[in-house]
Amino acid sequence: MREHVNTALSVGQASGVAMLTLAEAQLEVREYAPLAVKQAICGYGGAGKSQVQEMVKILLGLEARPQPDDAADALAVAICHIHTESTHQRLSEA
Repeated sequence: MREHVNTALSVGQASGVAMLTLAEAQLEVREYAPLAVKQAICGYGGAGKSQVQEMVKILLGLEARPQPDDAADALAVAICHIHTESTHQRLSEA
């Protein structure tokens, strides 16, 4: 349990630094819930970590699943963002 608390704190701190940096650069900040990322990558919000990693590998044409897990997660969020923004763009042009 303590390990999860420490991880959550570290992730929160890193997230805060990233958001502050983006805000200072006057760049827009987007956040995606894990369910939304899984939905965008796998088509199913209940997909497991290994399913997401495999789809990231396939979508990016990689030879192996990205390692470490955090790298795969970051790539999944980036893919989710690209899909989401392109959809918003198409809808705003209609």
